Amino acid sequence: MAGKVFFSVSMSLDGFIAPESPKDLMGPQWMELQQWIFPTRFMRENLKLGEGGEEGRDNDIVRETHLRTGASVMGKRMFDAGEHAWPEEAPFHTPVFVVTHEKRDPWERPGGTTFHFVNDGIQAALDQAREAAGDRDVRIAGGGATILEYLNAGLIDEFSIALSPVLFGSGIRLFEGVDAGRVALEPVRAEPTQRVTHLTYAVLER
Repeated sequence: MAGKVFFSVSMSLDGFIAPESPKDLMGPQWMELQQWIFPTRFMRENLKLGEGGEEGRDNDIVRETHLRTGASVMGKRMFDAGEHAWPEEAPFHTPVFVVTHEKRDPWERPGGTTFHFVNDGIQAALDQAREAAGDRDVRIAGGGATILEYLNAGLIDEFSIALSPVLFGSGIRLFEGVDAGRVALEPVRAEPTQRVTHLTYAVLER
């Protein structure tokens, strides 16, 4: 049985998931948006940041998201930003399919992550990711434009937002250009923690 297709992102209270310029990824504003995730024990272990870290519901959610993911899909913008920022042992530990016009051989990293470069669109990337994931889920990792393409194409089953008490003012909005006439949402759960509110929705065809 095939798994779900989902995305999971952190979002500011005013609706942004990233700064406008890729140069500002990993910068102070983005780090403030992600401030809930880096102290968790699972993330510290995954990024090889050393022992320790916080337990609790935030940690559980990070771990559950990682364990359910059998493969990921991302856009070229996200890959370009991460290629030099991720550690040598990239944090996915599964196959990753990059939607791009660039022709490039697979890039294998230590720890089980191999980046595959798909040149024939989002459906082809998803088909390859589904095959690689088996009965686990496929995560649309980002960035915002790629998530929106999959959402508007009716290819997302579920998504989660970690709503962070941060204001960006400008940047990349998650739902800028969403086909609201096609997409309907059904609340699945809302879980407030000390740092963020985790919101999960099933995606239905309107």
